[in-house]
Amino acid sequence: MVRYRDQLAHQRRNLKLRVSALLRQQRISCSVARPWTRKWETWLLEVKDLSPEGRWVISQHLRRMAELLKEIAEVEDHLAELTAEDPLVASLQRLSGIGPVTAWTIRAEIGRFDRFRSGKQLARFCALTPRNASSGERQADAGLIKAGNRALRTVLIEAAHRLIRFDEEWKSFAEELLRRGKPKCVVVAATANRWVRRLYHDMQPSRLVA
Repeated sequence: MVRYRDQLAHQRRNLKLRVSALLRQQRISCSVARPWTRKWETWLLEVKDLSPEGRWVISQHLRRMAELLKEIAEVEDHLAELTAEDPLVASLQRLSGIGPVTAWTIRAEIGRFDRFRSGKQLARFCALTPRNASSGERQADAGLIKAGNRALRTVLIEAAHRLIRFDEEWKSFAEELLRRGKPKCVVVAATANRWVRRLYHDMQPSRLVA
């Protein structure tokens, strides 16, 4: 169910990219709102410079996007029913920055946390481990490893962005790394890695509360 929802969301993202590409092709831009806000969507429906063919194609994309949004909502309702009494999902949603989609994904993709030997092993499974690119005396990382569960990495990176914005502890952690000259993408990945390693200990079955 989680992966089916992700497939629908991926289709919707692709449609958004196609709409944006068509606008760029016709050299049309909006200066009054950010893309895909309500104000922007109102502008899109009223913009005068679109060719008739472009407007028709965009209307088809918007119609399909509305259908996908309805389908996604139906899947989410079903997932909420399936996990209504799941202690792991309940515990995850009590954590700062974790919404139902992130909790469902962690529940589906990880299952039991005690099947990993350590938080470090879990972080590697989540594809959140830095890839080493050291050579001789040069010490460097080359982004995150390519192996691992990319669905988990996606939702955990998104969660890390929220934690940095809204949780004081993780905000301070990120600010310290930024002061040390780390790029923002590295800071977000490091936050996700550190958070998952802590989560490993917090989500052991003996610590879960129904």
